[in-house]
Amino acid sequence: MHPPTDTIGWTAQVIANLKFSKPLLKVGCKKVEVLELRKLLAHWNIDVDTVSDVFDNQLESAVKTFQRRVFLKEDGIVDAFTWQALYRGAPVDMPEIKRGCSGEAVKLLQSALKSTGAFPMDVDGKFGSLTEMSVRNFQRRQGLVADGIVGACTWRALSRIPR
Repeated sequence: MHPPTDTIGWTAQVIANLKFSKPLLKVGCKKVEVLELRKLLAHWNIDVDTVSDVFDNQLESAVKTFQRRVFLKEDGIVDAFTWQALYRGAPVDMPEIKRGCSGEAVKLLQSALKSTGAFPMDVDGKFGSLTEMSVRNFQRRQGLVADGIVGACTWRALSRIPR
């Protein structure tokens, strides 16, 4: 498969099937899929200087950059979730969160908003009125429905912000 030019055309089933057909990749691997990984990262504007089928430290760093962008664990290992995100160009398996929610997903949200300058408070993992206001403002600036609910479209827009 090649990186999509329009991710809207990819069905959830095609993306879900990727986890069964893509190997786990990490530093030291030498596989043809490493070339595919390099192409996918380049497609999403993640700098990969070399063209090689060897997974080296530079590629691990590029994978971590991509993982940070799409709210995945930054371990540099290309697992099923990382493959899915590479083909989607967006976060996968992120929860819908809104006012009243709390936890790690809210901390990720607040950190991402803080990096844009849209969240002036400390990251506390509690989705209160200030987080909701920040989300609504971010959604408006991105041309999204400003409902204060963080779903797939808002996660995708947040993943496009360099952090």
